[in-house]
Amino acid sequence: MGNPRLSNETIAEFLSELPGWALSANQLSRSFQFPDFSTAMGFMVRVGMVCETMDHHPNWYNVYGKVEVQLWTHDAAGVTALDIRLATQMSKIAAQLGCKS
Repeated sequence: MGNPRLSNETIAEFLSELPGWALSANQLSRSFQFPDFSTAMGFMVRVGMVCETMDHHPNWYNVYGKVEVQLWTHDAAGVTALDIRLATQMSKIAAQLGCKS
């Protein structure tokens, strides 16, 4: 397996450095709140480009300025280093766009 599932302890260590993210049901999840729909869509487009380069795609949806995200690696049936890397990139992009949460 190319991306082994991480232990809950390892995930907890990473999450201590990723405010807003949580582990639930073997998935990383987070809500991003942006000032408006346009900014939320801009976030999704920028993250989408990162996802394509990583060949790793989130489950997500948005309502107006809010984007809900769930990350996990299907092949590993849980969270892997790939999910942590994508969560880190998402947090950086969100901060650049003025994410409120």
